[in-house]
Amino acid sequence: MHCNSVLTNDEISRYSRQIRLAEVGKEGQEKIKGASVLVIGAGALGCPVLQYLTAAGVGILGIVDNDWVDETNLNRQVLYTIKDIGKPKPLVAKEKLKLLNPKVVFKVHFIRLDKVCALKIISQYDIIVDCTDNFASRYLINDACVILDKPLVYGAIHKFSGQLMVLNYKNGPTLRCLFPEPPHSLEIPSCEEYGVMGSVPGIIGSLQVTEVMKIILGLGGVLSGKLFMIDTLNFNTFISSFDRNLDLPAITELGEYEDSTLCDSKSVKEITAKELRKEYKCYKLSSEST
Repeated sequence: MHCNSVLTNDEISRYSRQIRLAEVGKEGQEKIKGASVLVIGAGALGCPVLQYLTAAGVGILGIVDNDWVDETNLNRQVLYTIKDIGKPKPLVAKEKLKLLNPKVVFKVHFIRLDKVCALKIISQYDIIVDCTDNFASRYLINDACVILDKPLVYGAIHKFSGQLMVLNYKNGPTLRCLFPEPPHSLEIPSCEEYGVMGSVPGIIGSLQVTEVMKIILGLGGVLSGKLFMIDTLNFNTFISSFDRNLDLPAITELGEYEDSTLCDSKSVKEITAKELRKEYKCYKLSSEST
């Protein structure tokens, strides 16, 4: 999925502070405009990622999410306000981001990413950004990117800490090279029990965008084969290197991906007929924009 990368005079003015960078210039800004990026998850990590990619002038920006804004999101999902509670996240995000930069083309996928739709959606974009919060989605996204040969910018947060790495970049290591199989459910903290400091996803999300920019611009220092970790409580940072595991079986098709997190929100949510009609209307709107 590509768009016209020729910069208008207005865009040259808008992005002047980026264009002045020797590593960017007008040619680099044209690369940014000509790129398409898919952000999977419009929550804590997705909010800063979407905002900074939009501000940077990425030509086509895809948003995947099937959740609604909840009051408990607002301490860290800074794209939303109390007026957005109960509304679909990707549709709200699109409207807010259009106000930030109407030059960007937004593609909304109001759907839960699964093995049925993952390859079709991911295949449309140049770079994939994982802003999800569960291992089932992370391994699904990783495997789909391997099959489609797409670079994947991975981010994760927990309490006061965060992680960042770039996977499957130029035939580099993947998530399974570091963790061949998802952890057991008993090893995974509850998504509601421990909480998260609201500023941490802002840090990791901003760094994810920086890695996306480096990939688009062809700059060195991409975190491929490197896991960056930060503990903001003590402000310790650490980078651990890992290699591609050539002994792993080749991934040629998607498998089964069970969400093994111990989270009360996995229980089935009952909805009224009115809510169902609202959900269907939102789904139709998202389908028309894809």
